[in-house]
Amino acid sequence: MAQRARWRAEMADPQSTPYLVLARKYRPRDFSTLVGQDAMVQTLGNAFAQNRIHHAFILTGVRGVGKTTTARILARAFNYEDENGRRPTLDLQVEGQHCRAIIEGRHVDVIEMDAASNTGIGDIREIIDSVKYGPASAPYKVYVIDEVHMLSTAAFNGLLKTLEEPPPYVKFIFATTEIRKVPITILSRCQRFDLRRIPADVMTAYLEKILGEEGIGFEPDALAMIVRAGEGSARDSLSLLDQAIAHGGGSVSAATVKTMLGLGDRARIIDLFEDVMSARVAEALTALRELYDLGADPQTLLADLAEFTHLVTRIKVVPAAADDASLTPDERTRGRDLAGRLPMRALTRAWQILFKGNEETGRAGNALQVAEMTLIRLAYAADLPSPDEVIAKLSGQVLANAPLTPPAPRGLPPSGGGGGSGASATALRVEPAPAIADATPVSRPQAVVQPALATVATYKDLIALATAKRDVLVKLALESQMRPVSFEQGRIEVALADNADPGMIATLSARLQTWTGQRWLVMVSTKPPEGMTIRQERDQRKEQATAAAHEDPLVKAILETFPGAKLVNVSVRDDEAAVPEIAPAPIEEDDE
Repeated sequence: MAQRARWRAEMADPQSTPYLVLARKYRPRDFSTLVGQDAMVQTLGNAFAQNRIHHAFILTGVRGVGKTTTARILARAFNYEDENGRRPTLDLQVEGQHCRAIIEGRHVDVIEMDAASNTGIGDIREIIDSVKYGPASAPYKVYVIDEVHMLSTAAFNGLLKTLEEPPPYVKFIFATTEIRKVPITILSRCQRFDLRRIPADVMTAYLEKILGEEGIGFEPDALAMIVRAGEGSARDSLSLLDQAIAHGGGSVSAATVKTMLGLGDRARIIDLFEDVMSARVAEALTALRELYDLGADPQTLLADLAEFTHLVTRIKVVPAAADDASLTPDERTRGRDLAGRLPMRALTRAWQILFKGNEETGRAGNALQVAEMTLIRLAYAADLPSPDEVIAKLSGQVLANAPLTPPAPRGLPPSGGGGGSGASATALRVEPAPAIADATPVSRPQAVVQPALATVATYKDLIALATAKRDVLVKLALESQMRPVSFEQGRIEVALADNADPGMIATLSARLQTWTGQRWLVMVSTKPPEGMTIRQERDQRKEQATAAAHEDPLVKAILETFPGAKLVNVSVRDDEAAVPEIAPAPIEEDDE
């Protein structure tokens, strides 16, 4: 009793009242003060106006966007009661009889349960048993289950029947950050509302309003940093704002927020980015060391560089992204300028190097050394030419030293150095890929699907028919194990290779009868096989093409320029299979 009396005395003294953090002090009490969730508020408003109020709701979204707050506001809306009587309403600006107890979390008919610490079927049985009894004083009994995805499978199954057909005086409100972990059987029984991340401009206006009510001065750049670090979460942004006020001694300035968040100066980050992308290695390392001496974390600096790289790339693709309210003036103006000057290949390469360097910095013992090596790697790679530019330049060098003028070029873009724009390699042409919008479909040989009763006139038709029928066994045998000697309608004579399966003769005859509807006589020639199979001839042509490619001047120049490079594959542009010539069947004497 003495302790309680002392606590009441302390609460009566304003100087000794415990500090209430901004996230709790300015927690929305009704939907008019809930920020960033207009779509959900509109849907609920229409449902209440039409008296189409569901008995179960599930709220999902990232941390700090207002799931639990929305659940408490809904509990107030269900149980609103004033001198005019009981009625569900979203007009909660005037507190009802039950509102204060619900806001403070002490109303007997609004039961809040944390599923993270009450995961079992036993906890759900308590809810099922208590559902049988009506509310003590409020119109509805409301069950709020936070982090509902943490419930066990048995607990979910035990809740299904009650959730589907609850008594008319019971409402369920679930909240979760992991909606995919909630069983579909639960989702199908609830109205789902996805609470969105709060946009940067809405969050900035919200923080400015709170700072105005608190009478605290601020700098716009400082709020932009806090909003960016909050990532659309109201609770995170308010917690950072609370910390910034304490760190700045009662004011919120850009310098104190940078120090608090461990961020380097945004303008200096952009300077560092320009030094690296311009291959000014010494200046970049000096700037990195200065930022490090000021207290910036190397991994954070690389993350800032990657973030700015993403910003420049996004502005390059979507110019309207430069108008984002959370951007500082330097990011907005200089980002737009860099997006116009840097090619996309340089930006994507910078992103990859910085992303990998960020991972290495987190694992290294000396983060500064890894950060410096990452910047050196990026600076030397920033102005590297693309593969097509390397080939074009090598083509120009080779052709500049060629003794004779080759034929007119076909598709080779003019190179910037050493070879002139009117020459191209005779044995190898490098053609730029056409734009997607102007691309015309390239005609490629396609296997024609044969009808049920196909006509086979040549050995080539037979291979095409086996391909169309997707008979891989017969197709491989025709290409690799047999060589045609004579071919006429209904009769084929083939020579078998040494590794051939004799049983394929009967298989081929049966397949042909099924595919063409007539009997075929497939004979094995008594003469020894001459020449090569189709597969052997194809492999021989590829070997010849590979040998010819190694003798090409441009290929030689590439292999000499890049030691260790290998020519791994040469595609033979021969769409038609090489089928040996077959002597036609002899003409009968009595033919016309």
